[in-house]
Amino acid sequence: MNPRVALGGALVACVAASLLAGIAGGLLRVGIALPVAADAPWLTRAALSHAALMMCGFMGTVISIERAVAFKHAGAWLAPLSSGLAALALLADAPQLAALLFVLGSGVFVTVNVLLLRKQPAAHTALLLASAVAWFTGNVLLALGASSTAVLPWWFAFLVVTIAAERLEMTRLMRRRPGAQLALHLVLALLAWGAALSALAPRAGGVLFGAALCALSGWLLAFDIARRTVRAEGLSRYMAVCLLSGYVWLAIAGVAWACTALGLGARDIALHALGLGFIVSMIMGHAPVILPAVTRVKLQWGNFFYLPLAALHLSLIERLAAGSFNFQLRAQGALFNALAIALFAATAVGAALAWRQRHGPRRVTSTRP
Repeated sequence: MNPRVALGGALVACVAASLLAGIAGGLLRVGIALPVAADAPWLTRAALSHAALMMCGFMGTVISIERAVAFKHAGAWLAPLSSGLAALALLADAPQLAALLFVLGSGVFVTVNVLLLRKQPAAHTALLLASAVAWFTGNVLLALGASSTAVLPWWFAFLVVTIAAERLEMTRLMRRRPGAQLALHLVLALLAWGAALSALAPRAGGVLFGAALCALSGWLLAFDIARRTVRAEGLSRYMAVCLLSGYVWLAIAGVAWACTALGLGARDIALHALGLGFIVSMIMGHAPVILPAVTRVKLQWGNFFYLPLAALHLSLIERLAAGSFNFQLRAQGALFNALAIALFAATAVGAALAWRQRHGPRRVTSTRP
C-alpha cells in the first residue's frame, strides 16, 4: 500500500475515533449512554477523557494536519500522527502513554510552527506559534498530573489563539484603527496570563481568563471583516453569520468562566459556550473553505449549510439556558448538540457529493483559501 494512503487512512481513523468517542463520552457525562455500547469499557474512558479527546485527539490532530499540509515536509506529519494515536491510547486505557504522545505531538507541532514563522514572518504566524506553545504547555501539565483547572485553560488557549490568528490572516488587508493589532496581542497575552495563573491561583486566573475571552469577543466584533461580509450573499454571508454568532458565545463563555472561578455554578456554560458555541461555530464557518484546501475535495455551497448551524445554536440555548434549571433539558440539549454536529458532517459529505455530481471528479489545486 502507498505509504501516503496508509498514513491518510490512519489519520482519518484517529480523527473519527476521537470525535465519535468524545461525543459519546460527553453524552454519558450527562446521563445519556449509547444503547449499543452502554457497558463498553471504552465508553467510560471516553467520558473521563472527553476534553482530551475533543480538544487534543480531534481538534489538535485536525489542526496539525492542516499545518503539515502547509509546511510540506514529511516530518510535520509526526504531530498529527502522535496526537491521533494518543487518543486511541486513552480509549485503550493507557493514559500515561497518551499523555506522552500528546507531549510528543505538540512538541513537533511547536517546531513546525517555529519553522513556518521563519519562512513567513508575520503577525498571524507568530500567533500560530503562540497557540502551539499553549497546546504543548497544557499537554506537559497533563503528563505531570496537573488538575483540569490548570490544563483546560491552556488547551482552550490553543484553540482560541489559533482561531484569532486565522481571523487576523484572513482580514490582513482590512483597514484598522491604529493600535488595533496591538490591542489584540495584549488581549491574547492576558489570556495566556490567565491560563498560567489558573494553576497557581485558580480564582484570580479564572477571572482573568474569562475577562480576556470577553475582551477578545469585543475585539472580533469590532474589527473582524465579518461585520461587512454579513451583508453579502451566499457563502460569504454564511461564514459571517457563523463567525458573529460564535463571537457572542465567546462573550458568554468569558462571563461564565469568570463566574465559575468565583464559585458560581456556571461551569457547563463556560466550557460549552466556548467549546461548542464559539469553536464549533468557527469550524462550521471555515469548513467550506478549509476542507477543500486540506482534502482537495470541493464542497457545493447551498443554504442547507444553515440547518446544522441553527440546530447547534438552538440546542445550545436549550442546554445552557433552560438546562441550567432542569437537568433533563440539559441532557436533551447535549443530545441535540451531538445531532447538530452529525448533521453538519452529513451536510459536508452531501455537499462534496453534490459538487462531484455537478462538476465531475476534478480536484482542488490550491492549498490555502
